[in-house]
Amino acid sequence: MTDKTTAPATHQTEEEERPAVQALPSVEETARESREQRGEPQSETERETLFAVDDLTVRYGKKPAVEDVTFDIYKNNITALIGPSGCGKSTLIRCFNRMNDLIPAASIEGHIRYHGQDLYDPAVDAVEVRKRIGMVFQAPNPFPKSIFENIAFGPRVLGTKKKSDLDDIVEEALTRAALWDDVKDRLDDNAYGMSGGQQQRLCIARSIATKPDVVLMDEPCSALDPISTGKIEDLMMELKKDYSIIVVTHNMQQAARVSDMTAFLMVQLDDDEENPRGRLVEYNQTDKIFTNPADERTEQYVSGRVG
Repeated sequence: MTDKTTAPATHQTEEEERPAVQALPSVEETARESREQRGEPQSETERETLFAVDDLTVRYGKKPAVEDVTFDIYKNNITALIGPSGCGKSTLIRCFNRMNDLIPAASIEGHIRYHGQDLYDPAVDAVEVRKRIGMVFQAPNPFPKSIFENIAFGPRVLGTKKKSDLDDIVEEALTRAALWDDVKDRLDDNAYGMSGGQQQRLCIARSIATKPDVVLMDEPCSALDPISTGKIEDLMMELKKDYSIIVVTHNMQQAARVSDMTAFLMVQLDDDEENPRGRLVEYNQTDKIFTNPADERTEQYVSGRVG
């Protein structure tokens, strides 16, 4: 049996001199730090309701994708939708600008009120809704045009024709998206020549060029590297001063870092039915969701024990 006390002293010294390995912050710690950086969230009485979702059910054919969802989304907040794959997050976010209208088999029950107006009232024009509520998708999808034309396209369709006005809009949008310094000397280059992270920021710039009220983001960082993801998150925090943002994410750390409110959805299967459907389990301020959730299923998911 080896006597450990006979080990060379130099080995012990080397061990002592090695820097300690710092543990990565937990999701709960990230939520607390982000809350401190943002300041205390507003109380519910101080918030302005942007969307009021009431008993919302979305079906594809006869099968419900999400069912009986009720919650409010507040102005100038970042609201994260989290949950395992298949729980209806993308279906839900597409309801806010009526993108599900483009799916023939999709049907909506219940109500979504936007500034008090029912989005699904027959008198409401879906195209007008999408002018006010822009969307950024999971994979960057720039138009096969120049960088300039990607930004100018929307404002031009909406009636802006003067070149000097378009120049100002393009510069402002690219500046807000932290892209102007990178591309100001190559605005005529095809957008496909940009990196993936730059393309996604271009898509965000394109979405805000038309001055929407809301920006929807469906997993905007899932195809990006960590550096590009960090830039998108910084951009989201900056944009919420002027826009309301709803984001779908599978990244718990991201939800904890950037969002003010978090909605947790989960797939549920009733004993007497075969069709799974997504249901809202819990909705609250982000720091409460990650540090003191009210529902055990939420705690299991955000801690990584399920999902």
